[in-house]
Amino acid sequence: MAELKTRLRDDLTAAMKAKDAFTTGVLRMAIAAIANEEVSGTVARELTDAEEQTIVTREVRKRRESAEAYTTGNRPELAEKEEREAHLLSAYLPAPLTEAELDQIVTEEVNAVDQATIKQMGLIIKAVNARTQGRADGSIVASKVKAALNS
Repeated sequence: MAELKTRLRDDLTAAMKAKDAFTTGVLRMAIAAIANEEVSGTVARELTDAEEQTIVTREVRKRRESAEAYTTGNRPELAEKEEREAHLLSAYLPAPLTEAELDQIVTEEVNAVDQATIKQMGLIIKAVNARTQGRADGSIVASKVKAALNS
């Protein structure tokens, strides 16, 4: 079993013992999302830590998008709940890259491609995403690569 799933289960047990309903619900949701991914497809399989991290990242993104929608819909109490859930799940993810670290990685990858043009943008984004390993938002990576190629 991957390390992240084990940590989630251990924290779920602790939250249940502490009778923390909010944390229990959020952790159960994250474990269920991982379990659903494990059994999707034709054969059940064990996920790697990176795959589990991707799933938790996706769940955090869903919560943040829901919070924005609730804020737009004038439902601040629901937006606040979604933000709390996203914050709780974010604790299980590695710290995001700083702006300077991301800029450095983008610069290195753009320089690694001989005579980089906008046509190689997808290739460079793929290389940057491989190096950031989920620690940077894909849309930010794409915008930084595009800006680096246009300069």
